[in-house]
Amino acid sequence: MLSTLLIKNIALIEQANIEFGPGLNVLSGETGAGKSVILDSINFVLGAKADKSMIRYGENECSVTADFVVEDDATVLQVLREMDIDAEKEIIITRKFRLDGRGDIRINGEIVNATNLRKITACLVDVHGQSEHFYLLNEVNQLKVIDKIVGIDADKLKQELGNLLDENKNLQKRLKELGTDEGERNRRLDIIRFQMDEIDEASIKVGEDDALKARKLLFTNLEKIRNSLSEACAYLSGDNAAIDCLRGAKRSIGELSNIDKEYSDIEDRMDSITIEAEDIGESLSSILDNLFFDEQESNEIERRLDIIHSLKKKYGGSIENVLIFRDNIQKEYDLLSDCDEQFENISAQMKKNLSKIYSICTKLSELRKKAAYTFCDQVSKELKSLNIKNAQFNAEFQTFEEKDALHASENGLDSMQFLFSANTGEPMKPLSKVISGGEMSRLMLAIKTKISDPSGISTYIFDEIDTGISGNTAKTVSKKFNDISKSKQIIAVSHLAQIVAMADDNFLIEKNENEQGKTLTHIRHIAGGDAESEIVRLLGGNVESMAARSMAQELINECTEYKKLTKAM
Repeated sequence: MLSTLLIKNIALIEQANIEFGPGLNVLSGETGAGKSVILDSINFVLGAKADKSMIRYGENECSVTADFVVEDDATVLQVLREMDIDAEKEIIITRKFRLDGRGDIRINGEIVNATNLRKITACLVDVHGQSEHFYLLNEVNQLKVIDKIVGIDADKLKQELGNLLDENKNLQKRLKELGTDEGERNRRLDIIRFQMDEIDEASIKVGEDDALKARKLLFTNLEKIRNSLSEACAYLSGDNAAIDCLRGAKRSIGELSNIDKEYSDIEDRMDSITIEAEDIGESLSSILDNLFFDEQESNEIERRLDIIHSLKKKYGGSIENVLIFRDNIQKEYDLLSDCDEQFENISAQMKKNLSKIYSICTKLSELRKKAAYTFCDQVSKELKSLNIKNAQFNAEFQTFEEKDALHASENGLDSMQFLFSANTGEPMKPLSKVISGGEMSRLMLAIKTKISDPSGISTYIFDEIDTGISGNTAKTVSKKFNDISKSKQIIAVSHLAQIVAMADDNFLIEKNENEQGKTLTHIRHIAGGDAESEIVRLLGGNVESMAARSMAQELINECTEYKKLTKAM
């Protein structure tokens, strides 16, 4: 719900801080006092197009901050998470606009653009005014309303339908892989056979290219290796070289071994070093003896590396990927080789699924039509009680055939629109073509009386829904507002005493001059005697008249009794 609205420098409002309650909130006041400014401010912070004319004269900037409190499972929280915006139960939206045409929007401190703002606020508030684009005018949303009435049965059918559509999508993909032209399949089989033969003939193994490159590197540096090994052998095993010197040192230390154990230990160590040096010398000599250039092997290495390079270039960049490619084309080869039977089986399964899809769409349509008939009849009756005496409201479904199952979506095959006529003798037409703003507001009020919220939001705003009604109709409207406000927050601009009397919270909009001679709009919360005075004004009475005040109090008492009665239900 919208808990707080802070307005700065919009039209005649210098600053206003409005704290709304969870139930029915009513804004009232003299014509021209500035009630529309409040709604313009709400629309602005919800994402409506900004206009420099809304900035208060003499100021460079205007701003509106809206503080929303939501439930833990609110849809808007998921939308915010998808935008990487942190939010829990409180969502604070601030929008500023300057004379130079620039502005900024922040949600919980994070900057967002107007498009994302509208995505978020669409989950929070539904505004119904004379110039608004209504949720229900969109035919896609009209079908959603009916599905919400059908409830879990529609959800189950749509889930089953979605599964079949997914299965047919996968089957269609397999058919595409098979191909529909025999010549095309044979050409593909020839290509695959060539690729498999090319890879098989190479008989490549994982790691082979690394081993070949290492061997090639050895041949490339053979002369350098031989020279280095020869020098190392000479240093170790030549006359008076390292090994001879180690033996001499060992003999010298050996002459002292009987004198002290320390010399004996050193002799043992010298013996170990000498043996190790002799072993290294023999190893080097053996390597050197077996090190020679094999031109035939060198040529074979180059040939194998060229083959491997060619295969990697064609089929995957590495030997591992080439072998994976080989496995995959084998599967495709097997599939295409046996495609006639598979094509027939897949086509048969798709046909069977389409028959099921049509059956489900038919069941779903029957449920929708049955629910729509009852719903439209109830809404028509509500509209009559809301002073649209000749209202006709219906749902028109387009027919479909089994062949249309190819074009089914998860919502089925139904194409539906609501039709409306307010006057006797006038044919029913689509809502967007015939319904006025005031009629639309009352239609939405009738719908919200009969079903839970179709759009998933928690705050409804009605702009002068009471235009052209009075008396008992006005009482009916006020009661319907109360019924809805038990589960949803309502903010309504009204000229009706009956609605002001029914409100949980009343706000009076007044226009006054300040000390500087400037005209300003003020908003204040009223209750008790002030609320009673406003009801007297709306009834056309004199606030000093005891009879007028008695009538106002009687209306308040009547509304209070109705609220108590419905609260207990």
